[in-house]
Amino acid sequence: MIRLLVTAPASGGGKTALTCALLRAMQRRGVDVCAFKCGPDYIDPMFHRTALGADSHNLDLFLAGEDNVRTLYVRYAAGHGAAICEGVMGHYDGLGGTDRASAWHLADTLDMPAVLALRPKGASLTLAALVQGLDKFRTPSRLAAILLDDCTPALAESLALMLERETGLPVVGFLPHVDQAALPSRHLGLVTADEIPALSVRLDALAAALEENADMDRLLALCDGPAPEAVTVTRTPTMARIAVARDEAFCFAYAESLDALVDAGAELVFFSPIHDKALPEHIGGLYLPGGYPELHARALADNVSMRAAVGQAVENGLPTVAECGGYLYLCQSLTDETGRRFPMVGVLPGEGTRRDRPVRFGYAHMTAGEDGLLFRAGETVPVHEFHYWDTECPGGAFRLQKPVTGREWSEGYASPTLYAGFPHIYFAGRRELASRFVLAAKEASR
Repeated sequence: MIRLLVTAPASGGGKTALTCALLRAMQRRGVDVCAFKCGPDYIDPMFHRTALGADSHNLDLFLAGEDNVRTLYVRYAAGHGAAICEGVMGHYDGLGGTDRASAWHLADTLDMPAVLALRPKGASLTLAALVQGLDKFRTPSRLAAILLDDCTPALAESLALMLERETGLPVVGFLPHVDQAALPSRHLGLVTADEIPALSVRLDALAAALEENADMDRLLALCDGPAPEAVTVTRTPTMARIAVARDEAFCFAYAESLDALVDAGAELVFFSPIHDKALPEHIGGLYLPGGYPELHARALADNVSMRAAVGQAVENGLPTVAECGGYLYLCQSLTDETGRRFPMVGVLPGEGTRRDRPVRFGYAHMTAGEDGLLFRAGETVPVHEFHYWDTECPGGAFRLQKPVTGREWSEGYASPTLYAGFPHIYFAGRRELASRFVLAAKEASR
């Protein structure tokens, strides 16, 4: 099996473009390839899915732990001919100035070779010093090869000779700048894949450029290794239907978390708070994941019947999980990017408004202050936050603490039928939470 992790010295090094180019190039070679993303990112896997026409999965060592990540990798990689994983930030950048949950940590956990995306940008011999430092910083570094990114053929040729001589790592080619394949960004990172016109054409252009300028046979030979054996997945018979919001506004749901709910006995029914007029019938639970509701505040507000249906369901005790964007939807109002204010569902206090920088960004340990739908009093779980919008009254049902600095704060709402707050829950890392949600939905269905 071909397996590799795309890494870089820092964010902005072209990992997503290179990963998508590799995925599409592998498919063009007739290889059955699957994709992964290191860390909690929702948006990059959307590009992988568009490149593949199949799911991409997150592998997060903080949210799931090493043993669980190995299990998830085997589950989703087994049976494929190749597995390509996109790294996160710089190669060793983990949480709080450590290498924990970094791209290197994931490659080391999975015994996976890493391909370094290296963008010259005004450096020459210094690049060799940078690569040598990366290669010697941890043993093993897991670095197997270098792919130069965003440079000309002449520059790539001269740099390749120097880098191989100075570092001993093979340079297997380069990806030139491809104007028609640019991927635009916004406040949470890249825009979502569905928003980019002719994305498939752009990815084809990236793949063609990579195949023309890289020695794919040499690269794949360096990344060949044993394939994981398939694992048996135990699934509880279906016992409840859970409605899951999925549309332009609510698109941040981990594929593995949805699978964990299905494994626990849920039948997932997808609906759109923007386009549908009512909730699906015969449901026992409601899942409102994150996304970009602030970009679609007017459309969400205009769908009065859906806001009323969601509000009535939550107030009547329908088991509900609302994360980040889903939580903002339950608040009184939400302002869009221009500052215009729109009414939301209105079952929770607060107005969602934009801040100048990310609010409470990153990983945290979250401890429940009381029993609720998902958590028991005193129970601590790992979570992740990343949002620019905040409210003046984010709740206080949970105590959160940063894993390295120890900084603490309170937020979130909880009841026997509700979890609502900015922290994202990773059901695949804590399957007992998925089971509690499904069991509550089963009871509600009765």
